[in-house]
Amino acid sequence: MTSKIIDNVLKNGRTVLTEVESKQLVAEAGVPVVETKLAKTKAEAISMSKKAGFPVVLKIVSPDIIHKSDIGGVKLGLVNATQVGKAYTEIMAAAKKANKKADIQGISVQKMARPGVEVIMGMSKDAQFGPVLMFGLGGVFVEVLKDVAFRIVPLNRRDASQMIREIKGYPLLEGYRGQEPANITVLEDLLLKLSDFVDKNPKIKEMDLNPIFAYKDRALAVDARVILES
Repeated sequence: MTSKIIDNVLKNGRTVLTEVESKQLVAEAGVPVVETKLAKTKAEAISMSKKAGFPVVLKIVSPDIIHKSDIGGVKLGLVNATQVGKAYTEIMAAAKKANKKADIQGISVQKMARPGVEVIMGMSKDAQFGPVLMFGLGGVFVEVLKDVAFRIVPLNRRDASQMIREIKGYPLLEGYRGQEPANITVLEDLLLKLSDFVDKNPKIKEMDLNPIFAYKDRALAVDARVILES
């Protein structure tokens, strides 16, 4: 049973999901995500921010702009309506400057999540083995350290457990130097849910959840990116 979101995106002739669509899809897999709304005007962004509760994060929503922060398409920690309005204008200007032909659908509004240990979960397709899941430290760590583990889908509980424990950064998940530890069982559960979801939705080509904030009692995906097979 494929997802309606996947069907709709493919019907529109696209393979790259927006952040809002990606999060809706990931939520279908059973992954908790930060609620994210799409604002098409500055007034909508301000209204949604007030409803979400400050501080909020604004991000450009465009299938043509993948690396949002690189072009100034992300504004964090906005604490009032004035800041939101200013951020909306600045993000729109930055996006148009970066790619004049970009299909800009609007700006996403989400409540700023409480920081936790940042991890990444992802999926890509190997020509030989098919879908492969990835786990590692998230945020900038993944780009700098490339400290990640891989397993072929479908995963079992033992696979998920080993993946998490074999990264070099595992001590950070245990609560390094008094930091809040991550709940390892919750992370294992998420990997198993993603494995199952990917297995049932072969049209998914790539998936990136980065970062996921891992807390002592739960985990929350703050950003998501999904690409489909053409």
